[in-house]
Amino acid sequence: MGTNKWGKRIKAFRKLKGYTQIQFADELGVSVSHLGDIERGKRAPTQANLKEIADRLHISIEELQPNIDNEHDGKSNSQY
Repeated sequence: MGTNKWGKRIKAFRKLKGYTQIQFADELGVSVSHLGDIERGKRAPTQANLKEIADRLHISIEELQPNIDNEHDGKSNSQY
C-alpha cells in the first residue's frame, strides 16, 4: 500500500481531531520532522507507529487505513 496514502490519511485525521503537527508529534513522542516525513510519504509508518497514531486519535487502524478500492487513481468509480 502506498506510503503517501497512509500519510495523507494520518494528516487528515490529525487535523480533524484538532492537532497541530507539533502537538501530535509531541503526543507520539517523535520529532516533528519524523511525523512530517510520514505525512508526506517520505517515510513508511511502522506497525507500532500506526497503532500509536490510531490510539492517540481514538480510531482503529482499519479506519486509518487508506481505501484500497480506488487505489489506482484515488477517485471514486461512482458517477452518480
